[in-house]
Amino acid sequence: MIDVIELRRELHQYPELGFTEFRTAAKVVQLLSGWGYKVNYAQDTMDGESRRGLPSEEVLEEAYQRALREGADPAVVERMRGGYTAVVAELDGSSDGPTVAFRFDMDALPIPESDKAGHFPADQQFRSSHEGIMHACAHDGHTAIGLALAERLSDRQFAGKVRLLFQPAEEGVRGAYAMVQKGMLDGVDRLFCMHLGTGVPTGHMRGAARGFLATTKLAAHFSGVSAHAGASPEEGRNALLGAATALLNIHALPRFSTADTRINVGILEGGSGANIIPAHARMVIETRSADEATNRELERRVRQIIEHSAAMHELEAKIEVIGGAIPIACDAELAELAAAEAAQIPEFAHAEPFSDASALGSEDASYMIRRVQEQGGKATYMIIGTDLPAPHHHPEFDIHEAVLSPAVTLLERLARKRAGD
Repeated sequence: MIDVIELRRELHQYPELGFTEFRTAAKVVQLLSGWGYKVNYAQDTMDGESRRGLPSEEVLEEAYQRALREGADPAVVERMRGGYTAVVAELDGSSDGPTVAFRFDMDALPIPESDKAGHFPADQQFRSSHEGIMHACAHDGHTAIGLALAERLSDRQFAGKVRLLFQPAEEGVRGAYAMVQKGMLDGVDRLFCMHLGTGVPTGHMRGAARGFLATTKLAAHFSGVSAHAGASPEEGRNALLGAATALLNIHALPRFSTADTRINVGILEGGSGANIIPAHARMVIETRSADEATNRELERRVRQIIEHSAAMHELEAKIEVIGGAIPIACDAELAELAAAEAAQIPEFAHAEPFSDASALGSEDASYMIRRVQEQGGKATYMIIGTDLPAPHHHPEFDIHEAVLSPAVTLLERLARKRAGD
């Protein structure tokens, strides 16, 4: 049996950003294949045109070469080249029954990991070996849990089928949509998604999370004309000025009476010198709302501001969607089932079907959940508690590794649960 803690530490040491999870995904393929799963990956699991916020070809190639240097199977990663890093595996049980799916995200974050004494990964020498990148949101734990679950279920002592979805690029809510568009959620009767932490302490488990927001991530590219800022400024068309005009007006949008909303311009960049009228500028924006329709209206207004701001300054503007998610509505039946199964595991002293806390974040597993529910299936998004020394997305983030094995046991119980039991 694999050691889930040891596996988590290895994954932690080699973090990879969204769509560059070549080494991680190759290891997933290798282990699943060895346990007898039917494994699909690369372009068989993702619709290429539906990937959002794909890194540049240069970034993808650099990550690909790094994975090869770090021992990834060349034949496997060659098929993933270009950012096709999703893996989907399926295994038939010993008798007829439902198709039960589990989703695990694999990507890390562009955050330098702490090297301070007292930071457990640093003290135990499994701190990130990729400077500027770290697992600061527990996805290393998620992937390790998924693989440990796969090994336990390889005995096929369950009814129906198990489908394991290893997803790239959850950060920025970018990767799930392409898997849904490829049909990877088709035919699923029950879908269980999960996350470690999120403010829930060790020993607690919640069968369904609430409060996830709809969101749209946009990148706006403004194009103008360069000119000498002193000698002939009137000949220029200032792309950065147009983007700044858009920024101020985006943040001036009103609040909504229909639902809670959030808006943020997270990146504004452009220009090349103090004496040059900027010909290009780039802005990255996100909209969020508790209501899907309200988020769409907020996005419409943002697009209108960008287009009109560009027109004011005689610029061209191109807008692309680089990420997105929709609200999550968990099915009570699965939430209650998950809590009931957790209550049978000693490490979960407090198992509750629902979380009263609002997440106020977004999750692209929402597209997977919606797809399953549209087909008549049921889905939920569980929270497995772990004490955290620092918040998610923090350089000193870490998890309480003792939660990993009980989490595997919970998912195993859910996979082996017969319909109607």
